[in-house]
Amino acid sequence: MFRFTTMHQRRFLSPVLAAAAIWLAAGFGPLLPLGAAEPGPPTNQWESAIATFEAMDRTNPPPQSAVLFIGSSSIRLWPDLPQDFPGHKIIQRGFGGSELSDSVIFADRIVLPYRPRIIMVYAGDNDIANGKSPERVLSDFNAFAQKVRQALPQTRIGFIAIKPCPARRAFLNQVKAANHLVQEYAGRNDHLFFVDVFTPMLDPDGQLRSELFVRGGLHLNANGYALWASRIRPLLDQYDPTGGRAP
Repeated sequence: MFRFTTMHQRRFLSPVLAAAAIWLAAGFGPLLPLGAAEPGPPTNQWESAIATFEAMDRTNPPPQSAVLFIGSSSIRLWPDLPQDFPGHKIIQRGFGGSELSDSVIFADRIVLPYRPRIIMVYAGDNDIANGKSPERVLSDFNAFAQKVRQALPQTRIGFIAIKPCPARRAFLNQVKAANHLVQEYAGRNDHLFFVDVFTPMLDPDGQLRSELFVRGGLHLNANGYALWASRIRPLLDQYDPTGGRAP
């Protein structure tokens, strides 16, 4: 995806190869490609939340061919998510504080078993706030999309743009860059689409709209979720016109 000119290759690769040789000689494992998603750590940080979802699934199995919303606290805290999308079968699987890589790790447990018709993903702002680069956000989304694609080739995946929130104003440029990378990537893949909630969350002067957030400026209020729903609803109606039922 990312290419260098021949001159840039000569300047860039020489020190990189030297560093890689030193790394391998020291007995460490191979380096990951630039921007590649690292394997998820063997952590049980989210185990309780995921186990709760699985227990819910056993007692009240979610519908097949539904629209699955997955991601961080912006999904978990969405109070009227199913009601905001009438005519569609909705599954809500947000676990607060998570990053895109967590959705990759737990896809086998809370994504693939549902066989959703559409997956709406929201994550990325925690990633950037925790030091990950825009390129890493793209790489992790690609890892998620590829994992789903291999198991569910007919499923469409929508990426909800990372929101511009007052509490993380310092990361706005990285958020813009990550959104741009994901939007370009989605535009080259028929089974992916990008939902731009970023632009309407700025006023005409390009300033953050604090009236869309609860106190603290991190999470959305009712107005913020209403804006998101207004941007997502037309796309669900387009890609899921029968509401998960056979046409």
